[in-house]
Amino acid sequence: MKNLNKIFISVFYTANLVLIIFYLFPGSIFGCLFYDDCLIQPKISSNIIISSNFFISSNHLYAFIFLSVLGFFAYRNIKKIKLLIIYLFSLSIILELLHIIIPIRSFEWEDLIGNILGVIFVIIAYKIKGKYVEN
Repeated sequence: MKNLNKIFISVFYTANLVLIIFYLFPGSIFGCLFYDDCLIQPKISSNIIISSNFFISSNHLYAFIFLSVLGFFAYRNIKKIKLLIIYLFSLSIILELLHIIIPIRSFEWEDLIGNILGVIFVIIAYKIKGKYVEN
């Protein structure tokens, strides 16, 4: 079981590094790879429309759900969940704010909200699991 936990921690750290590289790259790494155009940002699915002039970025939501799930699996048996939550929220905000100064990137509220909602979704699922499912 300890080996599995070490694997989750390694995967979590690797996913953090990859996410940070993708966020800080001026342009789109996926666009460069798949479309030979670094200005195109591929979408996993359509954005989540809240109203006619507001939406949530589905790519950002999925990225932070994935990262948060990895984090909660990696640290599920360690009493540092509060620290993990603070880290995930901080990362989601700081990375999006850095888009203000990165060339070709721009800060977008829809992306920031997608990041934060991804973290919140996993926290809620973790709390529900802890309340209704025995370890």
